[in-house]
Amino acid sequence: MKNNYMIILRYDGSRYDGWQKQGNTSNTIQARIESVLEKMTGEPVEIAGSGRTDAGVHAYAQVANFHIRENLDPGEIKRYLNEYLPQDIRVMSAEKAAPRFHSRLNAVSKKYVYVIDNAAVADPFRRKYAFHHPGRLDIEVMRAAAAYMTGEHDFRSFCSNKKMKKSTVRTIYGITIERKGEEIHIVVDGDGFLYNMVRIIAGTLIEAGEGTRQPAEISDILEHRDRAFAGPMAPPQGLFLMEVKY
Repeated sequence: MKNNYMIILRYDGSRYDGWQKQGNTSNTIQARIESVLEKMTGEPVEIAGSGRTDAGVHAYAQVANFHIRENLDPGEIKRYLNEYLPQDIRVMSAEKAAPRFHSRLNAVSKKYVYVIDNAAVADPFRRKYAFHHPGRLDIEVMRAAAAYMTGEHDFRSFCSNKKMKKSTVRTIYGITIERKGEEIHIVVDGDGFLYNMVRIIAGTLIEAGEGTRQPAEISDILEHRDRAFAGPMAPPQGLFLMEVKY
């Protein structure tokens, strides 16, 4: 039986085509890590992430696991990866995992934060890590709209994958919205998320904050189960995967 390892990653997704390996590009987080692991171990390695972050999306604590034949010291794996990976991808920890552990299938909850730069003039040092929205946003109205999203619902209206055949029912444990200086942070905690779900939630809440959508409309959006009824998808650079629980 191969040895199973779990690593926790932090990365700046600005210049990558997302997490997932793709046939038409090697410029993904997964492809970069697998390439280094294959050089280290001398065997093909497939790494599984807890979630497939989109192009331009970042992670403070992405969890991933992989199986290899050799029984290596986790500290050596961490050192090797950090030596040969690009500097915008860092391995924060590495450890031996149970043989059947899977970073995505065993996850029980995930937490994301969406960051809005609400200053009148965009901060050039935050342009890759926040969505600039200079207009007034009513935090209390956004919170009222978010309250309709909490709990177990069918979130098909908040999913970009129109051909989704699996269940689109998810549970949102909580959405907190806080102003921190000139930034607004939308923190979404749930048992799992559909394709682009958090960015669509953020875009819809921004509409509520602008006054172009009433909080009570969220119930109708959920009931329609149609992407056309929800708000726009917020840009990727404001989104961070913060935490995965098992």
